[in-house]
Amino acid sequence: MNKKLENSNVRISLFLVVIALVFFALIIARTFQLALSEKVDGINLQKFASSRTTKNEVLKAKRGTIYDKNGTVLVQNVSSYTLIAYLSSARTTNIKNPQHVVDKEYTAEMLSTVLDLSKEQILKYLSKENVYQTEFGSKGRGLTELTKDAILALGLPGIDFIETQKRYYPYGDFASYTLGYAKTEITEKDDGSSMEAIIGEMGIEKQFDSELQGEDGYTFYQKDRAGYKIAGTKEVTVSAKDGKDVYLTIDSNIQLFVERALDKAGWYNFEWSTILVADAKTGAILASASTPSFDPNVRNITNYFNYNTSYPYEPGSTMKIFSYMATMENGNYDGNATYRSGVYITKDGTEIGDWNRNGWGDITFDHGFVLSSNVGVINLINRYISGAVLKTYYNKLGFGSKTGIELPNEKTGKVAFKYETEILNAGFGQGITTTPIQNIKALTSLTNNGVLMQPYIVDKIVDSDTYEVVYQGEKKELDKVASKDTVNKMKELMRLVIQDPSGTGHIYNMDGYDLIAKTGTAQVADKNGYGSSVIRSFAGIYPGDDPRIIIYYSSKDNGSSGVYAMRDAVKDLIANVSKYLEIDGSKNNQASALKDYEMPSFINKNTSEVVKTLGDLGLNYVTIGNGNKIIKQYPNVGTKVSELDKIYLVTNDNNLIMPNVVGYSVSDAKVLLNLLGINYSINGNGYITSQSIPGNTVLKKEDIVSLEAAIRF
Repeated sequence: MNKKLENSNVRISLFLVVIALVFFALIIARTFQLALSEKVDGINLQKFASSRTTKNEVLKAKRGTIYDKNGTVLVQNVSSYTLIAYLSSARTTNIKNPQHVVDKEYTAEMLSTVLDLSKEQILKYLSKENVYQTEFGSKGRGLTELTKDAILALGLPGIDFIETQKRYYPYGDFASYTLGYAKTEITEKDDGSSMEAIIGEMGIEKQFDSELQGEDGYTFYQKDRAGYKIAGTKEVTVSAKDGKDVYLTIDSNIQLFVERALDKAGWYNFEWSTILVADAKTGAILASASTPSFDPNVRNITNYFNYNTSYPYEPGSTMKIFSYMATMENGNYDGNATYRSGVYITKDGTEIGDWNRNGWGDITFDHGFVLSSNVGVINLINRYISGAVLKTYYNKLGFGSKTGIELPNEKTGKVAFKYETEILNAGFGQGITTTPIQNIKALTSLTNNGVLMQPYIVDKIVDSDTYEVVYQGEKKELDKVASKDTVNKMKELMRLVIQDPSGTGHIYNMDGYDLIAKTGTAQVADKNGYGSSVIRSFAGIYPGDDPRIIIYYSSKDNGSSGVYAMRDAVKDLIANVSKYLEIDGSKNNQASALKDYEMPSFINKNTSEVVKTLGDLGLNYVTIGNGNKIIKQYPNVGTKVSELDKIYLVTNDNNLIMPNVVGYSVSDAKVLLNLLGINYSINGNGYITSQSIPGNTVLKKEDIVSLEAAIRF
């Protein structure tokens, strides 16, 4: 019996020894694991120990400011605040002065009265376990000074703020595609805190992101278990280096004129519109705007590319400027030589016609430019140059290549043509694609005696600490692409486009303003291959004799009256810029901004009195009939009109007179004929080219006038 007990005791002793050895082996293995492994149970022990005994605070660099050429702030950093709540009770060393959130229910309830969060949502953040502090998501970031003060007034223990920076655009929707935007990116950390970085994502903000960002600094010190710095211990601080400041060539005043001009044309509801204005002597960009646009503060963006640099499209007849220049530079141009206008038939039977398919008979090449004749360009190519010569000259001007403007995502467009129809279409800007900035670059050759200039939009970049200019934008001549004779001849033709009553740009004519230009229209095919909409372009230089600015304006629409909206915008822009730059480019020095008038009622007023009133105001009016009283008017009472608008006055003449509407847009012709009660039919779109009943003919009520219309290219 004793022997059995003894054997049992031996077995128990052996078992205990084995257990002890296994336990000891596990301890040794664990010790080796702790000593040799970087992570244990998913935790980096070195970082864990360091985080409990040291503190590394990032000192954020301030992002640089963006200015216009005159030092006006366009983009800047402003202070905002991130709300934090300390949850660790280790922060509190005196119970009478708690440094952490003590009553989570009460804290959540009080914060919900200020933050855009419910008590329940806030309580979820406050109920996190094993974290030193917590934040409150996007609704707790970007808080204003007023919101911060309101929260502090609640007197809640454990509530604190981290001061951060956010990007602010003081003018809102203003040069938005040029400036772009930068947004704050948040990186959540394991301890409930977060890291913020402002990253440029469009425009100058993106292009110069590294220069604007600067370099963060840091402070490194030892801390106690409550998170406070241990007195007497070493502290290492490396200061942050703020970002550099970028000065643009944009002039805020001219930019404002451009933005207002687009707003003025907004009544037409274009699919899109864009205006680019450059210094004619240097190629510096003074203004750049497009619609639809966005406010960088709220980023209500519907389109992410810049129409002026990143959206190539068919320019239409503005390219005739460069087709004519190519011919002149080839040494064969004779402006007095004639050709048969109307329709040209290619070798494969394709018909290419003028916007007036009936043509104007035999006309000179000079007059063909003024009328924007496609057949004129075709004859230039066939008689004097080739497709290869044309393409080489286009490329020499910079078409088909990036200009190098300091903006992201610039596109090259496409200037490629091989076959007869492609070559001929390219001569008047169809079948090829360009960008407004490329056209600005090419036009600088006409404002610098044939020398092509490099367009640029950054004036300088300045170190915000030392004020040293680290980059200087400047005028840069690229290549001699035209002779003085070619330049003078082209400017003469462009002046006729505006001043000759038959010119396609005559509606842009402004008495006293030396504006020279070329207009263009390119049909845009829909999914079925039909031209359901058009892109209109306007390439202008002002003043013509001593150029100060270049304007390139484009819009896309699907009607015939868009050109009038563009006209109003261009005239308003020219008047305002002329006054601002004190340009004496006029013959009578009457440059002044356009004024708006509110239409009164002229019904039952004496015709002579109404005519005198409108004449004194300088308004454009048309009287119909020889009556002594006004019985109908257009526009209606209360409508805003300017010197650029046309006012129709119908008198109490007993006869129904057919007006001459040739040259009117389809929409204007409809307005007038509806006002008179004349029956009509219209074939085509654009502008009236002919009418079946001549002007000043007395009509019967049952008469129907047939009108032919065509789009001007």
